[in-house]
Amino acid sequence: MENDDIFTIKEVSAYLKLAEKTTYRLASEAKLPAFKIGGSWRFRKSEIDDWIEKQSNMPKKQDD
Repeated sequence: MENDDIFTIKEVSAYLKLAEKTTYRLASEAKLPAFKIGGSWRFRKSEIDDWIEKQSNMPKKQDD
């Protein structure tokens, strides 16, 4: 991957090691930072990196 700031579904899926279907679902449910251009999802690398950081800093849920 070149030093691009914008990812496609395929590129962000590879970056996150997710299935493309899972990435698409997370984007459509607004659980992953994304935007659409002409009906195609795009992702800013900086926003994905921030999202990853926030996910790893979230407190774990405790079972009662």
